[in-house]
Amino acid sequence: MKRKNIIALLLLLAAVLGGLAELYDWLLPTISWPFTVSREMSILSAPGEWCPALAVDGRVHWFGWLCMGLVGLVSIYLLLRRTESMRVAPMVARRWAQFRKFRRGYWSLMVLVGLLVLAGLDQAVVGKRALLVCDGENMYLPAFRRNIYTGREFGLTGNGALGEADYRKLKTECGKPGMPTLVVMPLIPYDATMDAVPFPTELLKLKDEGLLGDPETGKPYNGQASRLYQNGKAHLRLRYRAGLPDGHAQGWTEDGREVYSATYEKGKLIRHHFWGEGTEADFLALTPADKVSRVYYHPAPPLTGGHLLGTNSQGADIAAYLYGGLQVNIKAALFYVPAIYAIGLTLGMFMGYFAGKFDLITQRVIEVFSQLPFLFVVMVLSDLVPHELRGMFLIMSLLSAFGWIHITYLVRTATMKEKTRDYVAAARVMGAGTFHILTRHILPNLTAIVVTLLPFSLAAVVLSLASLDYMGFGLPDSYASWGRLLNDGLSKLSSPWVVSSAFFALVTLLLLVTFVGEAVREAVDPRRHTYYE
Repeated sequence: MKRKNIIALLLLLAAVLGGLAELYDWLLPTISWPFTVSREMSILSAPGEWCPALAVDGRVHWFGWLCMGLVGLVSIYLLLRRTESMRVAPMVARRWAQFRKFRRGYWSLMVLVGLLVLAGLDQAVVGKRALLVCDGENMYLPAFRRNIYTGREFGLTGNGALGEADYRKLKTECGKPGMPTLVVMPLIPYDATMDAVPFPTELLKLKDEGLLGDPETGKPYNGQASRLYQNGKAHLRLRYRAGLPDGHAQGWTEDGREVYSATYEKGKLIRHHFWGEGTEADFLALTPADKVSRVYYHPAPPLTGGHLLGTNSQGADIAAYLYGGLQVNIKAALFYVPAIYAIGLTLGMFMGYFAGKFDLITQRVIEVFSQLPFLFVVMVLSDLVPHELRGMFLIMSLLSAFGWIHITYLVRTATMKEKTRDYVAAARVMGAGTFHILTRHILPNLTAIVVTLLPFSLAAVVLSLASLDYMGFGLPDSYASWGRLLNDGLSKLSSPWVVSSAFFALVTLLLLVTFVGEAVREAVDPRRHTYYE
């Protein structure tokens, strides 16, 4: 089978699966992204009365269906197009060979492709919902369903039975009577945002001489420690010095009410007071005195509580947050790049080809538009736009509205040069129309400009999005943002793992894109390489 047909069939399969998944309430990695975006922005969906056959939960998510339709049309076009094979043009093959000679750029591209594939796995890699839950003869795939399973369906009781099932808790209780027999969690079992985790804890051991020991150094422990309820909440919080209680102590009930206060001096109880229900002895006996734990309050350091890179100040797992930020950057690039190139190429070719008054008027309009203060516009719209309309669609629309200007000028200059070529004059003599000349003759010769600018456009959108989020004018808190994580880390320099993780992720991605851009620029530079031998 021809490669063209294989690609077309894969695209058609993706479009069909995306539509079926929407109708039957499934959530597929990557394929369901357009419908997810449509749910996040009310403007991208319509009332169910518009098309009851496509309505889900009373809404028609038209943006998702539009994306599926476009993918389907592209696949059908490829299948119906009559071509011998998808042969690579000799010039493209030579440019690719030159690109591969720049090893730094080539391997950077391979890493970016790997990151793209990793981000496309979505909830199969990062998420708080289980991939698979086996409960006797029943099997569930919570991570791949849009509907929510309650805790009662899996044997949880109390408050955990009413809301969405806590799959991390199910994982710890797997195999017990009344609990599922198998729970498979993603590689990182935390959502990128809106998933605050409990404070990580570490059990401290008593030494032979009755002193509390520090597991890292083996010396007597200095610092705060707590006795915990079974649910992980603090029961008693004490201050230790040289392995003995020394200072003020507080005690709380499970619902967070303070009922106990005491003062210690070198392990001796000086004064105490209890104003809760029952007796003080019963309250103190709720947790054994030898079960003392060190609590890592957020932001927690790396490798504590199962968090590879620690947590941020909101209690989100940093590794999951970075993964979510990578997905946000990819989604932003998928929106931003086609938008600015569609505007920039169209206007640039028209200005360069028609010239005259159209070129002059358009240039004056662009000059006025380019003088608008971008940050001021973002601040004003952030206050004027209703809360339900804020999100990635609004921010990317603003970025796209200002990102096409430099492309337009470059394309304009190149078009002015290309329209004087003999092949354009020959096309006119043969009766070719303006649209045919622009799309079939001039546009293919602008490929070098487009390919050269593409990596730097990607770097620009990543940096712009991070900058806006850092200043607080970017995406809402429901989106993972490296800029917001960087801001969080810089406000808490006592926890260096927060700022270092955000800085490393941002700089690494920008460097990879920049290296690819440098290699592309060298590969397509006609002054360095010739393609006519």
